[in-house]
Amino acid sequence: MGFGMLGVFLGLLLEVSTHGPHAVARTSWKRQDLHLMEFSEPGIFNYSTLLLIEERDALYVGAREAIFELSKKNVTVRNNKAQWTVAETPVRMCLLKGKSKEKDCLNYIRVLQVLDDERLYVCGTHAFQPQCDYLSLSDFTLAGRAEDGRGKCSFDPSQSFTTVMVDGELYSGTAYNFLGSEPIISRYSPSQPLLRTEYSTSWLNEPSFVFADVIGEGENTADGEDDKIYYFFTEVSVEYEFFGKLLIPRVARVCKGDRGGQRTLQKKWTSFLKAKLVCSMPEINFVFNVVQDVFVLKAADPKETVVYAVFTSQWSNVGLSAVCAYNMTTIEDVFSKGKYMQKATVDYSHTKWVRYNGITPTPRPGACINNHMRQQSISSSLHLPDKTLQFVKDHPLLEDPVLPIGSRPRLVTKEVNYTQIVVERVRALDKKIYDVIFTGTEKGVLHKSVMFEGEAYIVEEIQLLKTSEPIKNLLLSSQTRSLYAGSDSGVVQSPTAFCHKYPSCMECVLARDPYCAWDPQTPACVNIFSTPSKRHGRLIQSLQGDADTCPPVVSGRSLQDYQRVTVKLGSSAELPCLLHSNLAQVVWKCNGSLVTEASRFHLIGENGLLIYSVAPEDQGHYECWSLEWVPAARKNFTHLLAGYVLTLDLPPRPPFPAGHGATTLGGPETSSTRVTEGNGKTERAPLTSAVAPPSFTATVLLTSPPQTDSSLTPSPSSTVRFPPRHHLPSSSNAPRPENRAPAAEYLQYNNSTALLFLFLLFFLLFLAALAYNCYMQYLPAPCLRLRAFLLGNHKSTHQPEYRACEAGLMEQPAAEKLDLTAHPTQNGSQVPQNPLRALRDTGYETEPECGNGRVPSHSFGDESPSQEKPFDVECTSQPIQYADADEPYC
Repeated sequence: MGFGMLGVFLGLLLEVSTHGPHAVARTSWKRQDLHLMEFSEPGIFNYSTLLLIEERDALYVGAREAIFELSKKNVTVRNNKAQWTVAETPVRMCLLKGKSKEKDCLNYIRVLQVLDDERLYVCGTHAFQPQCDYLSLSDFTLAGRAEDGRGKCSFDPSQSFTTVMVDGELYSGTAYNFLGSEPIISRYSPSQPLLRTEYSTSWLNEPSFVFADVIGEGENTADGEDDKIYYFFTEVSVEYEFFGKLLIPRVARVCKGDRGGQRTLQKKWTSFLKAKLVCSMPEINFVFNVVQDVFVLKAADPKETVVYAVFTSQWSNVGLSAVCAYNMTTIEDVFSKGKYMQKATVDYSHTKWVRYNGITPTPRPGACINNHMRQQSISSSLHLPDKTLQFVKDHPLLEDPVLPIGSRPRLVTKEVNYTQIVVERVRALDKKIYDVIFTGTEKGVLHKSVMFEGEAYIVEEIQLLKTSEPIKNLLLSSQTRSLYAGSDSGVVQSPTAFCHKYPSCMECVLARDPYCAWDPQTPACVNIFSTPSKRHGRLIQSLQGDADTCPPVVSGRSLQDYQRVTVKLGSSAELPCLLHSNLAQVVWKCNGSLVTEASRFHLIGENGLLIYSVAPEDQGHYECWSLEWVPAARKNFTHLLAGYVLTLDLPPRPPFPAGHGATTLGGPETSSTRVTEGNGKTERAPLTSAVAPPSFTATVLLTSPPQTDSSLTPSPSSTVRFPPRHHLPSSSNAPRPENRAPAAEYLQYNNSTALLFLFLLFFLLFLAALAYNCYMQYLPAPCLRLRAFLLGNHKSTHQPEYRACEAGLMEQPAAEKLDLTAHPTQNGSQVPQNPLRALRDTGYETEPECGNGRVPSHSFGDESPSQEKPFDVECTSQPIQYADADEPYC
């Protein structure tokens, strides 16, 4: 069974990796093109803990052995700094535990929570002995009242955990021991005892906590339920059998007013329940089973709150990330109405969890105290019956899963691993509200996506960090419209939109960014939240991407506005052209005709056009057009990106004989002429072009298009290309030269000379090689005779074996020597024989052996047994046909 499941899973991985979706960001910005603000200090790392307090206009950063207070408007401005180092004794104890002094035995600030208006609650790993303290915001100093941080902060700086402060009480999810084998969800309160989960795998099984937040019920709730704290984490599954550890994303819930049980579950949660989060692709039946981060988009009505989460797969070779959204009402329904699961022991199998079909105790296990319970004299968890508490202890897992909105992900990307997420709701000029999703990746890139009718559209991607490292924390300020990203190397502040980077109305509208709109009076692409509301009426914005709403652009631009490029004959010419959109394709036109890959010596790349071996017929004007298909508007939009006039810098020709007068180079259709005067001097007339630019509606010439990072831009194989719906206009008055210029003959002459030179060079090398092999006696007999004729009949001294053979032949008696002129007869006819092979060929390649300097002699008439060889047999009765025949040869 295990191997069958493994085969099915591997097949699923292959299907996902080959046919998975690939969302592409429309625009890519590289870091050097943007003015981002960054903070870091030498010798300090791990700026991963961020706390934003809008009222104080401050961003608090927890790093390694340091806490910073930065300006919310400009993070490069440091207002305060507090050091929190580790004493010598804890460091020695950390070293005894086998940890590294340079990496582990330091104090990593992991918890920054607002305690009140004047203090922050701060916790750090403190050399694998977690401690907590109070930070005064007035003088930015630590109180020096260290508290035990076990259960509040992780021991290991790389271990996942989460905390949230609610009304002065710290709710946390982390490991309680040094080894990390005792995970707990706990509450620390100055007025109440510690409340935590059970040490049981049915409650928590190797969890990895990512997020926790409180969801209030509001003041006008009818049932009077308590506020709830939700935890999001990934743990090892206990209900499914798999060939390895299968991870499951979870959401757990506890009640704010929980005080534990009276006899059962003393100082334990009586309201702890957990359910499975589902984020899958139904079309290929693929499930994302690791939750990376969660953002709760709160609304005035708690029932309208939406939870956004980013997921990946535990199998990293899949390379997919997804964003799923959940309604808070859906989560509440699962916890208040869902079925429970219980352990069931099956013969010859491991313990599994199945649905509980028995009678559920009353009041409902895991429910918060509400008005109905109060009417039954149950005003606290201490008053709950033991039957209900025992059921909660044995059945913390719910069977019903939490399904996402639309039963599918909002966004799926390939070859991108998301690590962080924040979401903001924006009201555009069309009075509609859009959810803008900001996701950070493991390579320091930020993706900005907008939800349009349930589908996510990636507006842009920004390289936030200098190096390719994960974004470990991401915060959003709705007041300053800024993003704050924390990483190991520093903190980066970025605006939520880069509207000023779009140079034209068409680019501004095609971006489909709800933050941006085109101002015709400026003219510029502006941020609508930075523009007074009274000016919004004249701004142009179309989130459908309909660029026809832009004002028409005057066409018929003169060639004088094109950039002139002059190259020498036979050299290469590069015409740069960078696309602003990763969803568009580039179209080149030469003298009004489309340039294709099959054109002569033309190479169309992502960064421009390359022309090899420029010839006179390549002269003319070149235009680079952007062609982009917008599915929402169901239209193709084109605009001019760059224009060039390519001319040749021809060498001067020899003087013409007198009386020839003026001579035109290339005929009347070329753009360069030479005039010969009577004194024999040749002058070159200035270049003029008789070709008019093509007429095109709404063309925009962009002289300085923004640069695009090639590392961020998808490859051509992964870029979405759309076939053109409207053909680009062609120019009818752009003839191409037909006559070949005299310089082309000069080029051909040079090529012929070069080919002749190469032929002679290779011929000489061949003769040299032939002479060397002939001298070394490596070639057949004709060459040896030629060598003997030229050098004499002297044998070389480096072949003693041949001299030994010759000596043996000379010593043989005359009767035993081979008769080189004899021709044996067969059936009365003379048959020529090879004198060196006196015996018949038996099918085996044998060579004459030299024994003691003699060549064995053979006689056709005298067959001596002592001279016979195993295969050298004389068969005179019948000819030999095959050496490997079954019948005997003789």
